[in-house]
Amino acid sequence: MLSIKDLPKEKYVLPGHSACPGCPESLGLRFVGMALGKDVILVIPAGCSSIIQGVMPSSSLSMRVLNVPFASAAAVAAGISNIRGLLDIKVIPVVWAGDGATADIGFASLSGAAERNDDLIYVCVDNEAYMNTGIQRSSLTPYGAWTTTSVTGKKEGKKELPLIMLIHKVPYIATASIAYPIDFISKLRKAASIKGFKYIHLHAPCPVGWRFDPSKTVEVARLAIEVGAWILFEAEEGRVRINPPSTIYVDKSKRRDVREYLDIQGRFKGLDGREIDVIKKLIDDNWNVLLKLT
Repeated sequence: MLSIKDLPKEKYVLPGHSACPGCPESLGLRFVGMALGKDVILVIPAGCSSIIQGVMPSSSLSMRVLNVPFASAAAVAAGISNIRGLLDIKVIPVVWAGDGATADIGFASLSGAAERNDDLIYVCVDNEAYMNTGIQRSSLTPYGAWTTTSVTGKKEGKKELPLIMLIHKVPYIATASIAYPIDFISKLRKAASIKGFKYIHLHAPCPVGWRFDPSKTVEVARLAIEVGAWILFEAEEGRVRINPPSTIYVDKSKRRDVREYLDIQGRFKGLDGREIDVIKKLIDDNWNVLLKLT
């Protein structure tokens, strides 16, 4: 079993980057480097990670990076994968894309790469809104959340994209959280060992957009799992299993009160009892669907 002692000491996100304090993406990028090393080529569509790199000609990422338009990331990574095969080059194409570039603007490209079973890893870094352009709602913004385009709280639930990808019947799908780096790194390494299309959905709480203190990023991410709002699972060839620590929370009585998770975030300020009940039901519904799949 992987432990912290097994991880490389190299720095993959260098000092002087442009991320906000408490940014989950800078954490996640570190973990990608620690998991896959120098063989990675990151394909990054427009988003926060386009800015985190810093100003040309310098870069804060000690990994190869290809910055691409919003809708094209999966197609570009598929092209890299095909060229790699023709030229016998050792490289791991990894799409590193936000929720908007994945579930909305880039969904056609994502779905096409999955349908073709292109040999790449796609990581959706889900901070649940278009943060880089001013905190607008996306289809992955959860019910009740404030954004600049849902000022009274989003009235629709979160698109269940990992389950949508499961229906694409790709070789490997997983969810992950920046609060559990060993789990994320292990899933990245497993994905790299599997041929074909691999999809990992990373939960990444954003202090700016979610309105919480930057020192609490990992705490908020952990709370999401402890209240059952984020479930760690993976599916290999369609076989679904829930991963620790989410296995504890199959028993609903062991979950913490969802209001602890909501209260720490300013984006849920002002929710009434009815809206909190809706959120609780959405959480229960997600668990029921996933447990049936297992």
